[in-house]
Amino acid sequence: MNKGFCYAILATVVLLLASCSSTKYVPDGSYLLDEVRIHTDNKEVKPSNLSLYVRQNPNSKWFSLIKTQLYVYNWSGRDSTRWINRTLRKLGDAPVIYSEEDTERTSEEMTKAVQNMGYMGAQVEPLLQTKKKKIKLAYKVTTGKPYKVRTIKYDILDHKIREYIRQDSASTYLFEGMYFDVNVLDAERQRIVSNLLQKGYYKFNKDYISYTADTVRNTYLVDLTLHLALYKQHREDEPQNHRQYTINKVSLITDYNVLQSSALSSIEVNDSLHYRGFPIYYKDKLYLRPKVMTNNLRIVPGALYNEQNVQRTYSNFGRLQALKYTNIRFFETQQGDSAKLNAYVMLTKSRHQSVSFEVEGTNSAGDLGAAASVAFQHRNLFKGSEAFMFKLRGAYEAVSGLQSGLNQDYIELGAEATINFPRFMFPFISNNFKRRIRATSELGLQYSYQMRPEFTRIVASAGWSYKWGVQQQRSQHRIDLLDINYLYMPWIDPDFKEKYLKQEQNYILQYNYENRLIVRTGYSYTYNSAGRALMNNAVIGNSYTIRVNFESAGNLLYAIANTVRLKKNEQGEYTLLNIPFAQYLKGDFDFAKNFVIDNRNSLAFHVGAGIAIPYGNATLIPFEKRYFSGGANSVRGWSVRELGPGSFSDNGNFLNQSGDLKLDASIEYRTRLFWKFRGAVFVDAGNIWTLRDYKDQPGGKFQVDKFYKQIAVAYGLGLRMDLDFFVLRFDGGMKAINPARGEKRYPIIRPDFGRDFAFHFAVGYPF
Repeated sequence: MNKGFCYAILATVVLLLASCSSTKYVPDGSYLLDEVRIHTDNKEVKPSNLSLYVRQNPNSKWFSLIKTQLYVYNWSGRDSTRWINRTLRKLGDAPVIYSEEDTERTSEEMTKAVQNMGYMGAQVEPLLQTKKKKIKLAYKVTTGKPYKVRTIKYDILDHKIREYIRQDSASTYLFEGMYFDVNVLDAERQRIVSNLLQKGYYKFNKDYISYTADTVRNTYLVDLTLHLALYKQHREDEPQNHRQYTINKVSLITDYNVLQSSALSSIEVNDSLHYRGFPIYYKDKLYLRPKVMTNNLRIVPGALYNEQNVQRTYSNFGRLQALKYTNIRFFETQQGDSAKLNAYVMLTKSRHQSVSFEVEGTNSAGDLGAAASVAFQHRNLFKGSEAFMFKLRGAYEAVSGLQSGLNQDYIELGAEATINFPRFMFPFISNNFKRRIRATSELGLQYSYQMRPEFTRIVASAGWSYKWGVQQQRSQHRIDLLDINYLYMPWIDPDFKEKYLKQEQNYILQYNYENRLIVRTGYSYTYNSAGRALMNNAVIGNSYTIRVNFESAGNLLYAIANTVRLKKNEQGEYTLLNIPFAQYLKGDFDFAKNFVIDNRNSLAFHVGAGIAIPYGNATLIPFEKRYFSGGANSVRGWSVRELGPGSFSDNGNFLNQSGDLKLDASIEYRTRLFWKFRGAVFVDAGNIWTLRDYKDQPGGKFQVDKFYKQIAVAYGLGLRMDLDFFVLRFDGGMKAINPARGEKRYPIIRPDFGRDFAFHFAVGYPF
């Protein structure tokens, strides 16, 4: 693309923005709210924490720089009946007109917020600066000296609760010398309530807890007293100690319809049974085994009411795909002087069987194709909420540009079957451990028959794995106890074999076109600080994600082969049924963090590293386990598998552009544009390397004194369409530093659009 043409486009956009007055639709006598800032005289009171109380913000800016949507709105004419004007106003944002009332309310709420932090003498003063029809607003926050707690006393007449609070005093948020922070006081109330709800106090809430604060004259000290009121069922009743409830009876109802009345008498049941002391009521036929239901219960007769156990019961039943909803209700029953609760766990059945169809388009390095699949799913195969899935898949792709002169197509036929058990299935493990870990076990089988112009390949795999999550779904663990992959090459084109696979320098090609057995075990860990908020599409602030993965392959097979002294093949490899097996160690680490600047802008960065080490029975990592660089989720100035290793470049063979070690880093500024569209500016850096010096990858070996010179860098722009359920992403990247070009390794100085640009389409964010 001609650089002069690019500059002309940029100049045109700038002129259009500049020619449009930002105050075009600001009425006379009013002002456009151009800027809002918060200034504090205390480092402990951060403006970012007070921005939540600002009731009126100026028009949003793209990338925190340009009020693009305000300009788009102002491009519209005054005739609102014309469609072009209506469209521009819908895409843009109307000017934010300064409101004195909102400023006063903001000052009041901000003052109260700072006072609640312990600065009782805090003041907030709005400062206005006007220029023509624009106004800049600054809130000047003067905190004053903070009030501190001198003494803490407890006024608790309920002796049993007083003892519980004393036993849990190490966890209190209150201490002498603390700031008189109302937020901390409220957090202490909630902490006490949470503790008592685990001790049987079913009806207790934080309204029973209050404070009195006496300030010492002429000082900034406070004498604090925590009061706990006695229980009253009615206002005129005599106060008494709070009731401590015990679970009396737990019943399960399996055919609850949430659309009907919630009254127990309206639930349709016509049969029942007792299992381990738990009555189970159902209609016509029991669709879950009694053991499955009782094993997921955490509410036990005879135990004190515990809110934590109630939530665990909800969580356990929520994992069962055979169920759609779970509802737990409690009813009081008085037995003498004891307060007891009858619990009813009401379950709603899900649709157990379904068939789904999927059609998708594919694009592999410019070769277009299509794929289709049909899947059958049974969510309650053995009446224990076992989820079974069987899928058939077919794909077709037009293959072009083969160096061998072949001009055929790529066809893939595949089948996949998985069964997921909602429990930890392993011998010699106690039931208590299985209940605590709440893992799922999965058996998977896959078969793929691939027909390319150069070869025919069969990939068969089988695996047994465990998955579980903890800490409000923030942490996820996965153990691949056994994963077996078999790669079989029944046919290779003779011309392709003669031209590429019989040359000594193409060692990597030869290795990856041979039959191979991979028997691996692995462990992966993921931590997302957003946790359940991410699953519920809640508003998420600053968050980060950590991913760690480790796997090994071939160690057990090598130990057995070495012990029994099996013979080796011509390449010096042990074989199993004449099939050589891979042996390697592989580890990956990935960290991503998102900083929220405001409600429309954020900054995200990502670093990742990985290493795979072949040893023992292998001198090379199997192609499926090797690293590659470039593409939509890596250094975006290069297409997928086009970068590296090191300073090596071979656009004719993507197999050679793979490595044993990978480094990646990215930083991305994200902004909301309009409607469902989001924009991004990014810079990526990274590359891959080999651990050994291979003849067909010159310049690809990792060397401590050279690798930093081989870091590739790209920059670019992105457009994303956020459709709530998924994100469509379009990224355009330009090469900034290209290690494969030697002395001409800085294309950022003399960019060439045709040479240095790469376009990417993907689903989801890159990190």
